[in-house]
Amino acid sequence: MEILWSPWRMAYIEQEKPEADACVFCVAAGAQTDADNLVVHRNEACFILLNRYPYNNGHLLVAPYRHVAELEDLTGAESANVMAVVRYGVRVLRRALRPEGVNVGINLGAAAGAGIPGHVHVHVVPRWQGDTSYMTVTAGTRVLPETLEQTLKRLSAEMAEAPFEE
Repeated sequence: MEILWSPWRMAYIEQEKPEADACVFCVAAGAQTDADNLVVHRNEACFILLNRYPYNNGHLLVAPYRHVAELEDLTGAESANVMAVVRYGVRVLRRALRPEGVNVGINLGAAAGAGIPGHVHVHVVPRWQGDTSYMTVTAGTRVLPETLEQTLKRLSAEMAEAPFEE
């Protein structure tokens, strides 16, 4: 049997869990400490956080503060702000991580693949040639080269250098 070591997961296993039906976006939106919730940017209508279960390092989630499930439930101002923040996230990822491409997507509803169907959010995933290795193909396991905390520091530093502008 092969052993895949991931000692950083112990912090996750031991942490206090939110209520089972608590929305992770609403919890992060109302949190007092951004770093504990992997929040890297906030503005008036939405925020960016790192995905705790990323496809790749730097996998961002952009979510409005308001708990709505559908795009059509967002106001025009919220929609515009979310897209402006997605553009900002892409710009920061390109500068901080230098990906060769970026996937941007929204899954609306469980049937479309939404893991959290009750709170609309946008995935911003940096991509590199060859980022799907044999581990992904043969073992169904992603290998990420740095911890979430390291990625958080890199992106936060870049955001300090290049603040959000609409």
